[in-house]
Amino acid sequence: MILPGQKTRIICTLGPASSEERTIRRMIRAGMNVARLNVSHGTLDEHLGRIERVRRQAAAEGCVVSLLLDLPGPKIRIGQLVRDPIELERDSEVILTTSMEPEDPSWIPVEYQSLPSLVGPKSTIHINDGLIRLEVIESGPSIVRTRVLVGGTVTSRKGLNVVDGVLPVDAVTARDLELIEFGLSVGINTFTLSFIERAEEIRKAREHAAALGHRINVIAKIERKGAVEHLDELMAEADGIMVARGDLGVEMPIEQVPVIQKRIIRRANEVGIPVITATQMLESMTDSPLPTRAEVTDVANAILDGTDAVMLSAETAIGSSPVECVSMMARIARAVEAERGTLGYTHLFEDQIRSGYGHEEVAVEDVVSLNVIDAVRALRPRFILTPTHTGRTPRRIARFKPDCWVLAFCRDPIVHRFLSFSYGCIPFLVETDREDWHDLIFRRIREEGLVETGDRVVLTEGISPGPVGTTNSLRIVTIE
Repeated sequence: MILPGQKTRIICTLGPASSEERTIRRMIRAGMNVARLNVSHGTLDEHLGRIERVRRQAAAEGCVVSLLLDLPGPKIRIGQLVRDPIELERDSEVILTTSMEPEDPSWIPVEYQSLPSLVGPKSTIHINDGLIRLEVIESGPSIVRTRVLVGGTVTSRKGLNVVDGVLPVDAVTARDLELIEFGLSVGINTFTLSFIERAEEIRKAREHAAALGHRINVIAKIERKGAVEHLDELMAEADGIMVARGDLGVEMPIEQVPVIQKRIIRRANEVGIPVITATQMLESMTDSPLPTRAEVTDVANAILDGTDAVMLSAETAIGSSPVECVSMMARIARAVEAERGTLGYTHLFEDQIRSGYGHEEVAVEDVVSLNVIDAVRALRPRFILTPTHTGRTPRRIARFKPDCWVLAFCRDPIVHRFLSFSYGCIPFLVETDREDWHDLIFRRIREEGLVETGDRVVLTEGISPGPVGTTNSLRIVTIE
């Protein structure tokens, strides 16, 4: 078994540029850990084909590549343009229409019938995460007449935001529930929820899956002001968090986004759930063979802040060089991870957790995970081995960003796949009913060629008395 070069997880959005079998294979080899399916674009048949290709190629490469289905939520989108693309010039007038068959080919159809009622004179409309900005002149029953504040190229299916507008619809739509059913039918158990603000919206998705006899992992996308305000509530309910900087930078003052990002990452690390940093990470590589220096720095800072995963969107979905984007992301991650210890970022976080010793909110797993990190620094073991029922222990260790890999052994396929979202975790599916997994684990890592005689590993375990699934001790083991 060959381990990846970087411990930071890389999530890649699949699309027209990354649908071919050969491209997917090369993306996996370059460092893709999770394939994201953005069902706001393309047909379900197209996504099904990509799912099948990812699974075939992951099996051929002998690695775990998890699948993430990104639900659209109540996002307003531009429909199919008659002229695609359309160039908008500053100070020109442009008509938005709720008709999908515009009277004039220069009009922009919008897939939201209530748009005219959401806006009035001087309202601001953003297209494509604010890259294009319009000011409303007037609105009628089915059209909105606007003036272009910031021009650019508009293409079909781009997102549209009404600044300070409140959508009078549920965050988890009927279409989202249908797409959850589709995902479950093809073996996907991890979903992102878009534009949510409260924990009950996450519960709605879970309950829908449970009624169908399934358990799902839910990643909450933080992209609304209300989600930022209710962050702790969402983190208590979600399995993971995504910093969705595109819409967040429209909903909130853009200069606040970096601070919000850092706070979200820090809080996710504290509670021990994976956190994804997304949107425009290597945006210029959609068309260019190289990223900007600012983009490289952005990715590096997200990794240093403690993100578990970084995500590529248009870069791999429609970009000219999807494989090169993944390779570049992996190169940045390797360079930053090699220097993490010299910069003191993880020590600050460890001190914060240690300062809670003696308080009720400190879990036994917090103490064990910190002791694991101390053992890793002192003894430099080959690996950290974590038998796990729920994934909780490897995630709590991974948040400290250890120098060695966390090999997580579990019996639940859903837990197994979701561990691909956590920094430095390599998940193994173990088929056994025994509570004592140790012999099986040591045999497995030998068979995979991961250890040799004399190698030292750290093993976490649960010692009775205590409920099943509790990790309360560690051992240092030398491979014989």
